[in-house]
Amino acid sequence: MCKNHGVAYIKPGEVAVQEIAYPELAIGNRKCHHGVILKIVSTNICGSDQHMVRGRTTAEAGLVLGHEITGIVIEAGRDVEFIKEGDLVSVPFNIACGRCRNCKEGKTGICLNVNPARPGAAYGYVDMGGWVGGQAEYVMVPYADFNLLKFPDKDQGMEYIKDLTLLSDIFPTGYHGAVTAGVGPGSIVYVAGAGPVGLACAASCHLLGAAVVIVGDMIKERLEQAKSFGCETIDLTKDTPLEQAIADIIGEPEVDCFVDCVGFEARGHGSHASEELPATVLNTAMAVTRAGGAIGIPGLYVTGDPGAHTEAAKEGRLNIRIGLGWAKSHSFYTGQCPVMKYHRNLMNAILYDKIKIAKAVNVEVITLQDAPKGYADFDKGAAKKFVIDPHGMIAA
Repeated sequence: MCKNHGVAYIKPGEVAVQEIAYPELAIGNRKCHHGVILKIVSTNICGSDQHMVRGRTTAEAGLVLGHEITGIVIEAGRDVEFIKEGDLVSVPFNIACGRCRNCKEGKTGICLNVNPARPGAAYGYVDMGGWVGGQAEYVMVPYADFNLLKFPDKDQGMEYIKDLTLLSDIFPTGYHGAVTAGVGPGSIVYVAGAGPVGLACAASCHLLGAAVVIVGDMIKERLEQAKSFGCETIDLTKDTPLEQAIADIIGEPEVDCFVDCVGFEARGHGSHASEELPATVLNTAMAVTRAGGAIGIPGLYVTGDPGAHTEAAKEGRLNIRIGLGWAKSHSFYTGQCPVMKYHRNLMNAILYDKIKIAKAVNVEVITLQDAPKGYADFDKGAAKKFVIDPHGMIAA
């Protein structure tokens, strides 16, 4: 039997590569005839993983992390009809059955059958159904025919793997944020946060035809990365009010579309940059988005945050100025990205060279053993997207 190793959450601030069980085609005590086992080609470190590693969720020690997975099918269950051994596939981070009402409506981020606790599930994530994560050498994927996106040509897929690995979450999530914020030809957009999802969102805004994409962040290296593919940037460590900083760029203090790619660990602006203010991005969004505009919120907000600074925030209750958003008739869109809604078309955009998403988010490939260092560097604000190559299959 092949051995397997994975990245496990140990305690706040610490992850470790450990030997873990080799996956089986099983869910609990029953066979999973609709599943496959993948040899993982690439698996990425996500900002959502960092929330757990920082101790900002109720994740338990020993959780095998990782929900951004690309791999080769090495074993298929009896009932898998259309995915074959040897296929190179992308795994949406949302686990979906394809049978429930939500899945049939395309709402695969809130499948009703894959998590007994609540709608929606994901690999290697707290409160998301207990599924083993994919920052490992091998992983089991259920409902394979429905979930998996097969790349049309394996050799071509490996040629573009640094881009295609981003289809499991970050690229569709950034794109989803832009789409739900109403980005289209000629739009003026503000993207809050220049981490990997924010950068993917900004690149997606360009793909959707935005006229101006403004990215705000506190880390200069991340702002430089946003500038590298044509974004305007705002350094939020400065005391200039955001409305004024926007007006300095476009002549008006408001934007058409706003995308929150930060989430609940947000910090204040200027002199408050070191202060955690979890509602600040949401309130800023309402302040700088024009009346009738839309606000996409792919940034993560949790129902339980043991590391929050207030009792209310520990339960996900934030001080949001909803009256302003109501008065300006804003549209708000929250929740997990339904990856399957977008990933095929975004795959085509990659394969036909319409976007260089790996370059936009600054992909850096690391080994599985280097994953703990990747987590540490990411936590320090590295302007990179760390992609783990467990088997040494990605060319330099």
